[in-house]
Amino acid sequence: MTNQKEMSTKYDPNRVEAGRYQEWLKADAFKPNANPDAKPYSIVIPPPNVTGKLHLGHAWDTTLQDMLIRQKRMQGYDVLWLPGMDHAGIATQAKVEAKLAEEGISRYDLGREKFIDQVWEWKDEYAATIHDQWAKLGLSLDYSRERFTLDDGLSDAVRKVFVKLYNKGLIYRGEYIINWDPKARTALSDIEVLHQDDEGAFYHVRYPLSDGSGDIEIATTRPETLPGDTAIAVHPDDPRYKDLIGKTAILPLMDREIPIIADHYVTQDFGTGAVKITPAHDPNDFEVGNRHDLPRINIMNEDASMNENAGKYNGMDRFEARKAIVADLDAAGYLLKVDPMTHSVGHSERTGVQVEARLSTQWFVKMQPLAEMALKNQATDQKVNFVPERFEGTFTQWMENVHDWVISRQLWWGHQIPAWYHKQTGEMYVGEEAPKDIENWTQDSDVLDTWFSSALWPFSTMGWPDTEAPDFKRYFPTNTLVTGYDIIFFWVSRMIFQSLEFTEQRPFEHVLIHGLIRDEQGRKMSKSLGNGIDPMEVIEKYGADALRWFLTSGSTPGQDTRFSYTKMDAAWNFINKIWNASRFVIMNLEDTPAPTHIPEAANLDLTDKWILNQLNQTVAEVTRLYDNFEFGEADRTLYNFIWNDFCDWYIEMAKEVLYGEDQTAIANKRYNLAYVLDQTLRLLHPVMPFVTEEIWQSMPHDGDSIMTATYPEVHAELVDVEATEQMNAIIDLIRSVRNIRSEANAPLSKPIDVLINIQDAKLTAIFKTNQDFIERFIHPKSLEIAAGLTAPALAKTAIISGAEVYVPLAELIDLDEEITRLSGELKRLQGEIKRAQGKLSNKGFTDRAPEKVVQEERDKQADYEQQYQSTEKRLAELKAAR
Repeated sequence: MTNQKEMSTKYDPNRVEAGRYQEWLKADAFKPNANPDAKPYSIVIPPPNVTGKLHLGHAWDTTLQDMLIRQKRMQGYDVLWLPGMDHAGIATQAKVEAKLAEEGISRYDLGREKFIDQVWEWKDEYAATIHDQWAKLGLSLDYSRERFTLDDGLSDAVRKVFVKLYNKGLIYRGEYIINWDPKARTALSDIEVLHQDDEGAFYHVRYPLSDGSGDIEIATTRPETLPGDTAIAVHPDDPRYKDLIGKTAILPLMDREIPIIADHYVTQDFGTGAVKITPAHDPNDFEVGNRHDLPRINIMNEDASMNENAGKYNGMDRFEARKAIVADLDAAGYLLKVDPMTHSVGHSERTGVQVEARLSTQWFVKMQPLAEMALKNQATDQKVNFVPERFEGTFTQWMENVHDWVISRQLWWGHQIPAWYHKQTGEMYVGEEAPKDIENWTQDSDVLDTWFSSALWPFSTMGWPDTEAPDFKRYFPTNTLVTGYDIIFFWVSRMIFQSLEFTEQRPFEHVLIHGLIRDEQGRKMSKSLGNGIDPMEVIEKYGADALRWFLTSGSTPGQDTRFSYTKMDAAWNFINKIWNASRFVIMNLEDTPAPTHIPEAANLDLTDKWILNQLNQTVAEVTRLYDNFEFGEADRTLYNFIWNDFCDWYIEMAKEVLYGEDQTAIANKRYNLAYVLDQTLRLLHPVMPFVTEEIWQSMPHDGDSIMTATYPEVHAELVDVEATEQMNAIIDLIRSVRNIRSEANAPLSKPIDVLINIQDAKLTAIFKTNQDFIERFIHPKSLEIAAGLTAPALAKTAIISGAEVYVPLAELIDLDEEITRLSGELKRLQGEIKRAQGKLSNKGFTDRAPEKVVQEERDKQADYEQQYQSTEKRLAELKAAR
């Protein structure tokens, strides 16, 4: 296709992006290419929770994925990016319950079935919102394969995994101390508990000995659990309590005798060295109770209010009971003292309330065998590669110290546990299908932890457990997972061991870990701080491409990044620069054909050879950086090439030809401009899909969309070291004169004399051959290029590689300022020489670095030394003239 569209005079993201996504969808541009000979490449999106709008973290995460997907698609891979959403059990149910509460309704008023209908309505509403946001960001997702964690197929996979693990003895049901969320009224896994510092106190309480011989003092932070005490424990080697072991004490306020036991769990030098043991309300006490066969007295209801076992405190909220018990202990003479303190207390990640340790019958996954398998796999060539590599240590540490995973949740929204209990006999049946005589059975009312189904996401979405499913055979294992470091425990580790257990393969080859997006002050974004940023509002103002550029240009694997409107302004300005440069090129192309082939060597001048060499290097570097997931560095490489090489130099130098009379040269220059712009847009497309498509459609092009245009490749015939050296010398010369003008307040409108004292003979031909270019950029009154020139006493001087540049400015120059400037330059060059010497004297560098890199460093040192000598000489001349 060679038709051209006229571009507007200013980059307008709203106009550029309007309707483009729908065009891509209509063309089925996001689906795999169905080429059996193409190498498959797949990513499954980390499924966002169906609980509301996406935030900047989602935008960052998905943009990185889209960049990989778009690049691989252009490189000819058979690409699948599978979208989907998570039912998010606790979070979604809490949202819907809160909505119903505003209407004065509870889930119990509706009943399970009608409540679930309400949640499905919520899901449909917010799934549509998320789809809109994905579209705004330009995510090239294959919606024909979209999945939801409660889909029938995924639910089948969940039941099969549960039953297989149960039959293998890796899922069990038992009574244990679990983390309990009193607001959501459900169990939590360890990693769903966030610890924060709360104000509290040590309450010192005396427990009278039953024989009347004295008291034993304990210190507790939780006096409200006192009614559940069933023992006092001391260390067996503690001389203070040796004679008390085996005796009993009176439990204050409850008038019940409890034994004094010896257990190594107790730390002698902490507190009083004596601790109350409440097996039903503390995980450590639970273990002590098991060792000593102590009774377990549950004193709290599901909402953390006190129950009948708490005596007179029955019905009180736990914190209300704390106050009442402390007051009663004080009134009865049992309270010895209260020491205020700050301590770390667990809170529910979902509801924010203080977590309660609670004795409960739950379903668990036995983690040790699964963790060992995952760790063993990391020692093979089929390991999961963490980027950055240090996060493998985080994964390993978690797997080595993991506890059994409590997977049951006391919710209605989710995968109901596939276990049934016989109404008459109490017999338990676990199976993928319900018992045939279902009327005699009752299904377990709990649902599975959301992460249980999410752990199967990479393969359940591909059609597993049908191992012959086309997508499973073609696209699993997936290639790359992109996610934040905060869910390595929650999700990444669980996907790894479940995939190994059920598919005998890793779920993904690479896992790219990114950080968090913080505000300009480095704070985590939160509702309480009111510092959250809505990505849709940012897109409305700056456009999706600018947001994507900001998110990725500051992206370093594993590191946090800070949001900044100043940086957003810079991102928009960069795109506007691209827009204006592209518009200039397109306006000057006239009937130039689509640039479908590399420019012919015979049609290239020095600037063409140089820009093609620079383009070639940029292609190589950007491709390498993408392969290493270093998107920030890739963006910086693109920025430098586009802004400096292409816009500031090549386009400006092209004007000399375009505005000339040589029609053959003009035609060649037009084609070369079109080729470089075309290749640059292709390089940019993964990060800026909208604006690159718009510009590409506005210029001569071959194909329907830049999305499926071939990604740029390195071409050996475009490497031209000599042309690059020559062009760099010209650029150095022009820059040095421009800098002198700036320092002397001599604008381009003021002609000046320029003398170039040649020290490297080959520069004479280079500068004289390209004198027209040089004069256009430095605007001299006279330009003298020769060896052996002497600098005027009052002149600005610049030292470049192989030459000295003199600009006589007697009426403008300040001799003292020039001496000061050159003295500073001498100091800088001295530092560069010292750095190079240090690097070259380091055998670790010279022995291990490629010879090319070492030689480059030697060349730098030699150049710095030459510049140092010239600067030192010129400084001496100026001092003599003063």
